[in-house]
Amino acid sequence: MDSNHLLGYIGALIVGLVLGLIGGGGSILTVPLLVYLLGYNPVTATAYSLFVVGTTSLVGTYQKHKKKLVDFKVGLAFSFPSFLAVYLSRRYLVHNIPETLFTIGHYDFTKDMAIMIFFSLIMLIASVSMIKTTAITDLKKKKQSYYKTFLQGVIIGTITGVIGAGGGFLYVPALVLWANIPMKKAVGTSLVIVTINSLIGFSGDIQTLEIEWLFLLIFTLISIMGILLGGFLSKFISGEKLKKGFGLFTLLMAIYIIYKEIN
Repeated sequence: MDSNHLLGYIGALIVGLVLGLIGGGGSILTVPLLVYLLGYNPVTATAYSLFVVGTTSLVGTYQKHKKKLVDFKVGLAFSFPSFLAVYLSRRYLVHNIPETLFTIGHYDFTKDMAIMIFFSLIMLIASVSMIKTTAITDLKKKKQSYYKTFLQGVIIGTITGVIGAGGGFLYVPALVLWANIPMKKAVGTSLVIVTINSLIGFSGDIQTLEIEWLFLLIFTLISIMGILLGGFLSKFISGEKLKKGFGLFTLLMAIYIIYKEIN
C-alpha cells in the first residue's frame, strides 16, 4: 500500500467521524479526498462518493431509527422525485457533458473543472448552513404543497447526482417545511433519502465506469467504523460547536478548490 492510499484510508475514517459527530457534512470531504489526494478524476470521484455516502448513511439511518428519530413514510415520499433525478443525472447528464465546455484563447474550461467548481459552490452553501445553525429552526411551521416538494426533490437530486454529496443540509429544511416534523427527526429522515438517492445514483455509474471494488469497499468500511466511533464520541462532545468549526473548514476548502481549479 502506497502512502497516498494510506492517507486516503485515514481520510475515510475522518469522513465517518464527522458524520457520526455532527450528523452530516462528512461526504463533503470525500470528493476532494479522492480527487486531490488519490488522483481520481471528478466523475469517478463523485461516483465513489455516492457509494460511500449511501452506505454510511444506511448505518446512520439504523442508528437514528433505534432512537425513534426516523419517519420512513415521509422519507420515502420525498425520495421518489430525488432518486429519479439522481439516477438520470448520473446515467445520462454527467457522462454526456462535453470534455471541453469552452475555450478562451489558450485556456480550456473543462468538464472536470466545471464539476469541481460547482462542487465548491455547493460547499460554500453547506458551510454557511453549518455556521448559521439557527437558520433551519427559524423556518416557519406551515406545510407546503407536495408539488413544491416534488420540484425541490428534483433540484436537490440533480445537484446530488452531479457533485456526489449526500445533500442532507438541503433535505433537512425541505422536510421541516413540507412534513412539519421536528428538526432532530428531519435529520434522521434525511438519512433515508440520502441512502436511497446515493445508492440508486451509484447504480447509474456501474453501467458506465470501471469500479475498483476492493478499494471502494475498504474505504467505505473504514468510513463506517468512523461513523460508529463518531456516534459514540458525540455523547461527550458538543455537536453544535463542532458543526460551526467544520463549517469554517468547509468554507476554506471550497475557496481552495476554486483557486486550484482556475489556476
